[in-house]
Amino acid sequence: MPVQKILLYPHPILKKMCHPVAAIDRSITGLLQDLLDTMHAGPGSVGVAAPQIGVTLRVCVVDVSASRNGKENNHGLLQMINPEITKRQGAAIMREGCMSVPDYTGDVERATEITIRFMDGDGIHHEIEASGFEAVAIQHEMDHLDGVLFLDRIASLKTGLFRRKSYK
Repeated sequence: MPVQKILLYPHPILKKMCHPVAAIDRSITGLLQDLLDTMHAGPGSVGVAAPQIGVTLRVCVVDVSASRNGKENNHGLLQMINPEITKRQGAAIMREGCMSVPDYTGDVERATEITIRFMDGDGIHHEIEASGFEAVAIQHEMDHLDGVLFLDRIASLKTGLFRRKSYK
């Protein structure tokens, strides 16, 4: 499947609540592949959610295994359909960026440990515990499914948003 164009803030789809997937069919498996291809094409990307490519369904992918922050503590590639966080613990502030907001990063407070339930592309139900950077990445992508951007969660408006440096 082809790499999809990432919608950029303030595109209105990025602020919409996504609909649950009713059934896994060829369109959903194709969407998962599009999300994977798009994630792998993004520089340093560890996840992407369906609304970022214009689809308002509760589907996202996360893989922090190649990231220096997630290399030691991860579940590998997570293809998540209708994900739901059932438990949150701890809190930490981390710097986040987003392909839909390419020029900025910000300090965001997130739970440091989560339990999540979801279905994969084969219709198999999973429940996993994630922590550290992987937990942050999952929460970030799941926020997209609720129409929330990291900009909405900036820890401090005075010190929390930074323009990325241009290296052109």
